[in-house]
Amino acid sequence: MSVAPSEPTTWTGRALPRLEDPAIVRGWGNYVADIASRNAACSHVRFIRSTVASGRIVSVSAPAGVTVFTASDLEAVQPIRAALHRPDFVEVGTPILATGVVRFVGDPIAFVVADTEAAAEDAAELVDVEIEPLPAVLSAVSALSDGSPLVHDCVPADHQNAPNTMVDGRITTPGAQDAFASADAIVSVRVSSGRQSAMPLEARAAHAAYDRTSGRTTLHATLQMPHVTRTGIADCLGIAEDRLRVVAPDVGGGFGAKMTLAREDVALVWASRHLRRDLAWIETREENFMAAWHSREQVYDIEGAFTAEGELLALRGDLICDVGAYCCYPVTWAVEPLMALAELPGPYKVSEYDVRSRAVATNKCPIAPYRGVSRPMQVLAMERLMDRAADQLGLDKVAIRDRNLVSEFPHRAPTGLVLDLASHRETLSAAAQLADLDGFAVRQAEALKQGRYLGIGFSCFAERTGYGTPAFAARSRPFALEPTTQAPVITPGFERVVLTMDPSGGLTLRIGASPHGQGLKTTLAQVVCDELGMRPDQVRVISSDTDATPYGWGSYASRAMVIAGGASLLAAKDLAERIRGLAADRLGGLPDDIVLDGGKARLQGGDEAVDLAVIARDTYHSSHLIPDKGEPALESVGTYDPSGTFANACHVAEVEVDPLTGRVEITRFLVAEDAGKLINPAIVDGQIHGGVVQGIANALFEELIYDDRGVLVTTSLMDFLPPTVAEVPDIEIAHIYTMSPASLTGAKGVGEGGTIGAPAAIANAISDALSPLGVGVFHLPATPHRIRSAIREGRDISPAPHPSDFVHRQEIPR
Repeated sequence: MSVAPSEPTTWTGRALPRLEDPAIVRGWGNYVADIASRNAACSHVRFIRSTVASGRIVSVSAPAGVTVFTASDLEAVQPIRAALHRPDFVEVGTPILATGVVRFVGDPIAFVVADTEAAAEDAAELVDVEIEPLPAVLSAVSALSDGSPLVHDCVPADHQNAPNTMVDGRITTPGAQDAFASADAIVSVRVSSGRQSAMPLEARAAHAAYDRTSGRTTLHATLQMPHVTRTGIADCLGIAEDRLRVVAPDVGGGFGAKMTLAREDVALVWASRHLRRDLAWIETREENFMAAWHSREQVYDIEGAFTAEGELLALRGDLICDVGAYCCYPVTWAVEPLMALAELPGPYKVSEYDVRSRAVATNKCPIAPYRGVSRPMQVLAMERLMDRAADQLGLDKVAIRDRNLVSEFPHRAPTGLVLDLASHRETLSAAAQLADLDGFAVRQAEALKQGRYLGIGFSCFAERTGYGTPAFAARSRPFALEPTTQAPVITPGFERVVLTMDPSGGLTLRIGASPHGQGLKTTLAQVVCDELGMRPDQVRVISSDTDATPYGWGSYASRAMVIAGGASLLAAKDLAERIRGLAADRLGGLPDDIVLDGGKARLQGGDEAVDLAVIARDTYHSSHLIPDKGEPALESVGTYDPSGTFANACHVAEVEVDPLTGRVEITRFLVAEDAGKLINPAIVDGQIHGGVVQGIANALFEELIYDDRGVLVTTSLMDFLPPTVAEVPDIEIAHIYTMSPASLTGAKGVGEGGTIGAPAAIANAISDALSPLGVGVFHLPATPHRIRSAIREGRDISPAPHPSDFVHRQEIPR
């Protein structure tokens, strides 16, 4: 590990103000709704959605004058298909509009087109839909039970030993059974999480413009993956990708929910091409809650085999992920269970492993990635396990973690993951020192005498970041039988950039990654300018436009800085080498003698220098005079596709719980974070702050709730409760710097860590506070009602029943 300089001499490491911000804060941003409002010829679309969780569509009718489209109009449009080459993966296509049956409340059945947004809303209310209700399955527990209704008829009732099982993964090491047999203690926990919404400030929106001259369509939409969206829509419509341009303008938050292909976007492009009109769809907040992808409704049942000294010998478990009614494109409904399966041990040494992880379909809104994906639940399970093991074995809660944290690198987990150089024990130590545990113990004891309940909780985790095609390819695996799927398997990962210096010496960086508020353009400019000796404000970064950028996989999974940053560094190094060669020809000396600094090329050890703008002008306009002609342009391409790296952190939460009201006040929150080299420390801290706030929301406030009919009852901000500034404490951050060779720039991703670690730290803190009352937290969110009820009834805040309580667990053939 090394300590970053306090006053860096390079652009990287400086807390520069974000170059993207001035236009946004002045109200000059360009969002999809702005684009639609400026188009006087634009018509508007409104979707008619199912009001029942499961049913057969009997009829759809509308009065004369209402332009309505149903699945029968879109017969030529193919369903959205996402697949993995795994024998345990069940492929199910997602129809653009419900065909024959509906499978969740919010399922789009039809859409209307009208001249204005208000007229479209009025027209939608005139459409009459008759649905014959069918039995619905509304929880993973009931979905796995014998005799459960099938969400999809194509899934055999006995698939992988239980109905509605869409993915069924298992990893078992040879010595797992013996490790449990020899353990001094077996410690078990069952944890669960309610459904969540990413709830971006800007709901989904799209504007499709049809060009009669060229026959091309331009789609502006709130997206994280423009190129992948173009591929998906083109496949559904059966058109060449060149017929469609996809642009993500300013995006008001994504958090993963905007990386998946929306059925509504496919319908809008089809309608625009069919009608040869410009169309817009602006999602309402109610639609966003009801139909715009949910996340993390999961139940984990895990057991740890421990020695008397607290060493974790083995881990086993059964992990259930409710994935809703349909598969998400391109990462499929395997993303949550397989991430949980592969990454459950986190930063802890585990020699033996026996874990099963399943994706289970239900008649609820489909699940898609949300900041952190399964990892907040994985960390909750492991951190509650560590606290319970410490209590059961009579050990210190910090010491048991320290004993089990990985400290030798690279470390290969029993799941096959390789953890690169990190600082797990060091971040724990730093966090514990900052927390002043001795001082807190005194305050806690004094408060308890006064009838006040204080608690402190720790959470250690490893955040897998910046992983390319090697990681995604591992989720598909070859098998003997020929795959029955017709859908192409999509393996995301690499990033490409194109860096160009124009004749005036200005730099343009075209990237495949698609920023949506992270400050990526600023940080990439910092990386490039360190190599070329220019200022970040001299770099124009072009992104999120399939006509103007190289094919890339967008921004998600804490990957953009690592992968797009690595590609940008490679491109900048290549361009700098070319410029040094040109400068050496002009100034004399060798290319290695040339230093690029302050917009000039200087001969090292002398006064001779030439402006980069002069070199650029001559390269383009006097190419015949250049000794080594090469290309008469200054352009380079960078491509980067790494295996990935791991950031790591330790979170500490202090809370005070009011036993009468169930209110939880977070009195202090600490983060000891190792994100490698901080390209822009201010942006890194901003990412941590935002992530922690969403983690607090997960722990205490936000939950999507269905009633017993499968109707979502939390459809507005009166029901779904995000935290406000009044509920969020100051967040203290301490940085540790580990430079891993697994990252070309030295940076590790940091976008999801706050959300991953905060819920477990808060759950542990509440459990610590209420331990005198015999109450522990094993389900999130820990709402005041749940806390009051647990205290009154003298029990834990417990998860829903696990499917293993009702379903006989059979071994998967190996």
